[in-house]
Amino acid sequence: MGLLDRLPIPKPTGAQILISVLIAGLGWYSGQALSQVDQDLRIMYTEYTLGAADLAHISADAMRYRNTILRALAADSQKDFERITESLPVQRAKIQHAIDRYAAAGLRVSRSGRSEPEDIESVRRSLDQYFSAASTTVQLLTQEWTANSPAEREVLRRKAEEHASDNAGPKMIQVSLALDHLLDTVADVAKDMRDEGTKTIQASSMTLVGGSFFIALLNLFLGTRKKLSKDEIQEESETPSGTSDQSLPNEPSPSPITGDVH
Repeated sequence: MGLLDRLPIPKPTGAQILISVLIAGLGWYSGQALSQVDQDLRIMYTEYTLGAADLAHISADAMRYRNTILRALAADSQKDFERITESLPVQRAKIQHAIDRYAAAGLRVSRSGRSEPEDIESVRRSLDQYFSAASTTVQLLTQEWTANSPAEREVLRRKAEEHASDNAGPKMIQVSLALDHLLDTVADVAKDMRDEGTKTIQASSMTLVGGSFFIALLNLFLGTRKKLSKDEIQEESETPSGTSDQSLPNEPSPSPITGDVH
């Protein structure tokens, strides 16, 4: 026989089983709550902290695209113009890829009604309108450098400058406003998630503390009852059963000694 077979293993009582189940249930609930908080924190980091950084990069890349157009307007030769504008398709693709990546994340609506899906579509529309206007500016500049006469070149140059200032410029402002509005929505949604996490932590803490006190009191109550039961049993075992100072009914009483003893 092994050592475990020789050791006396007491059978758990109903009270011990009840307390064990309560402790296990309390631990499971606390683990689930902490897991939910951990998941919310990961979402806040991956989708909102990093997402806000991506939106800031999109704004910077859009301004860089705008500055490239302005540099193209100031080009001194066709060769410089082509060298400057050859990076525009790559810059545009980078901006659109960042927007698509952000839109692929879990978009939400805040309690105040701010909607990430609506705001991201607003950013898309404003960017499409700006890119369309910027493309027209580049086309006019391309025609300027291939014009047949100085007069035609001058007309195309003036049109390109006016279009860049009066058309593409305001559309770039709309892009910035749409991105700012989206950033505000992101902050609002992140605040909602933070508040939910705080509520979950508070509810879990209250449940853990309350459950611990309840289990402690239950253990104390059951232990007291068990002790009282043992004391009662011990008192009963120590009390003589059916004993008295009277003689047994069948036992003869001693006879008095009579007569003289010689």
